[in-house]
Amino acid sequence: MTSMGSLILRTTARFLLPLLLLFSVFILLRGHDEPGGGFIAGLIVSTAFALYLFAFDVARTRELMGADPRFLLGLGLLIATLSGIPPIFFGEPFFTGLWWPIDVPGFGEVKLSTPLIFDIGVYLVVFGAVMTIVLALAEAEE
Repeated sequence: MTSMGSLILRTTARFLLPLLLLFSVFILLRGHDEPGGGFIAGLIVSTAFALYLFAFDVARTRELMGADPRFLLGLGLLIATLSGIPPIFFGEPFFTGLWWPIDVPGFGEVKLSTPLIFDIGVYLVVFGAVMTIVLALAEAEE
């Protein structure tokens, strides 16, 4: 099926996709201190790719994603589950939040945490689930 999107929609999608991807990462990273997190960020990145799908087609969207959304869903579930294991090695219950300060040149101290790892897993699960549904609906219409 050829793209049904207008020139304006295609141009807008190309412009907004990278901005929405950056915004989703911003929302993901700020989710521990302020509103945001993996679920909302996953919806934002899904919106970016859904917009791209509306402007172009399923094949180009899948190519741009670089991975099957079902794989991303499974990977996210694995990452979210594995984020609960590190506390066990510190004598804490499963899924207890742990933070590790890391010095990053140019940024200063950054805290890596198990809640952030969990949120990255949620991000991938939401993105994979939404895109699996959206792409399946788009393919059914073709």
